[in-house]
Order: sequence, then structure tokens, then C-alpha cells
Amino acid sequence: MSTVRAWARELGFSQIGVAGVDLTTAEPGLCAWLARGFHGEMGYMAAHGLKRARPAELVPGTVSVITARMDYLSADTPQHWQAIEFERLKRPGEGIVSVYARGRDYHKVMRQRLQKLSDRLAGHLGPFGHRVFTDSAPVLEAELAARSGQGWRGKHTLVLSREAGSMFFLGEIYVSLPLPQSEPLSAHCGSCQACIDVCPTQAIIAPYRLDARRCISYLTIEHAGPIPVALRPLIGNRIYGCDDCQLICPWNKYAQRSSLPDFDERQGLSGVQLLQLLAWSEDEFLRRTEGGPIRRIGHERWRRNIVVAMGNALRADLPVSEQAALRAALCALEATASELLREHIRWALAVPGA
Repeated sequence: MSTVRAWARELGFSQIGVAGVDLTTAEPGLCAWLARGFHGEMGYMAAHGLKRARPAELVPGTVSVITARMDYLSADTPQHWQAIEFERLKRPGEGIVSVYARGRDYHKVMRQRLQKLSDRLAGHLGPFGHRVFTDSAPVLEAELAARSGQGWRGKHTLVLSREAGSMFFLGEIYVSLPLPQSEPLSAHCGSCQACIDVCPTQAIIAPYRLDARRCISYLTIEHAGPIPVALRPLIGNRIYGCDDCQLICPWNKYAQRSSLPDFDERQGLSGVQLLQLLAWSEDEFLRRTEGGPIRRIGHERWRRNIVVAMGNALRADLPVSEQAALRAALCALEATASELLREHIRWALAVPGA
């Protein structure tokens, strides 16, 4: 495996491991999570039944799973990046996009490079059955990553590494080769529950248990309809995803910078005012998000999220001139907005005591 690890590093992966395909001990937890409806509108989580926990049923002939980690902090990320990101949340007029989404779509990057690794392995060993995945199929990614020594499951349910925190993507290669399995790691969260305490919506309802329906990442990305009114004020100025549980995690002081330019931050996705972002036409939205993960939510949902953030900005202590500009932009949009947008605009403008 040392040769495969060297090839993986050449392709931009930070670590690879190998897991077996017997995930039966993970099935009860998956079933209980789905039974309680914690997956919300993510019907794909339940659509394939227990195939998610049964690699050999998803891809017949699979006997091992190669897992891969790819760090995604951009190369120019400053040393105290966590504090800098928390400071952004204190500027209500600024729209916050999750760190991972400021570069190229990781699905494209990971999938292409996993395929190259598979091809190289096949060239060395001869043809074998395989299929690559990265957050794109019914796969228990975090479970497989933990079993293959990539790290342990943190209390926020993400995988944590002593060498890399949690700021990384995961991918898998299901293979028909019997490979030696990596040793799993012990957990190192101890009594810390900073991720649970910091969650704005208290979506982490208990250690290792997430109610996705309350998670800001789910609400701003996966959820297509109206955002529940009670949760809107808690979203603040987050317009795509949420990093709070990762920003607060002590292990992320060890988060690694990516060696790939794909994850360099794109212009216009950080440090930008909500008014500027709302003004993007659909054509501009598509142009600016081309090749990135944000595009998949579409222009309407993007604007919905911005409108909620603007409503929260109007409820903050902003100068009168800034409030007036926000109100004017919302009123102008309302005339041509869809019903989904109009409902959020009306909420945004209905500032208590105004």
C-alpha cells in the first residue's frame, strides 16, 4: 500500500485507508436516524434502504473500500482563520458562504482524481472491478472513513483527524480486491462539547446525533421550500452552509492547506455585501458559480437565503442609511419575485417595532 499512498499524494490526496464491507453494526443507528425523520427532505438518504450500509449490495463484487481524504483549506488561508471566520458572522450586512464552497466543486475534483488512482492501480495489478464515489451515492462515508483510520467521529458527526481537523473531503473506491484493512483510531473528543454548544440552531441534539432539519447547512442547501420561520433569525448572515461546529473545534487548528489550486477562493464569494449578492441576475449567478458547488441550489434558492440574511440584518443595529438600502432592494425585488421569495421578503420587511 505504500506505493498506492505515494500515487494518492501525487494526485492531491492527503491520506488513504482501507475498510472492509461489513457495516452491519452501523445499520441500527442509520435506521433509527431515518425513522425519526432527521434526514428531512433528503429522500435519497432513505431511497436505497440499507444499501448505504452494505457496499457489496450497492456494487456487487465489492470486498474492500479504499477511502481517501482531501484537505480543502485554500493555500493562502491565514494562521488564525477560525477567528477570522467567526468575525465575519458579526458583520450582518455581509453574506457568508461556507469555506468549502468558495472554490471548485469538490465532487468534480475528487471523482476525477479517484478515477485516476483507480486506473493507476489497475495498470499495476491488472483489471479489477471498481467504482468511485464522493458524496454522490448511498455510501456511509463517515463510517467507512472512521473504520479505515482516517479519523474518528466527532460529536458533530463529522470525521476528525489529529493531523487535519475536519476541513477535508472524503471519497471512496469500491474494489473487488481483498486488501489489508487499516487500523481504526480511538476518539479524542473527551469531555469537549464545544460543537454542540456553538450550533446556532441546536441541530446537534446529543453527542453524535444530528437533526438535519435544524442544521443551517441543510436549510440553506438541501431544503427547497420556505425556511421555517422560527429558524430564520438563527441563520444570521449565513447564505450557503454553516461552519460553526468546525470553527469552534480545537482540532481544526491542525487543519491542512490544500496543495491544489482547485480550492483557491473564488472572487465574489467572501467579504461581499448582501446587497451586491442579491443584485446578481440569474445569468451572473450561473457565471460566477460555474464549476462550483453553489450552482446546484439555483438562483431562486440563493436569493431566498440572501433575503433571510437581509431580514436578520434589518433586525440588527445597522446605520439608518444601510437599513434603508436593504429595504429598498427588498421592495424592488418583491414586485417580480416568485411566491417563495415574496413570502421571505415579507418576513424580512416585517421588522418588529419598525
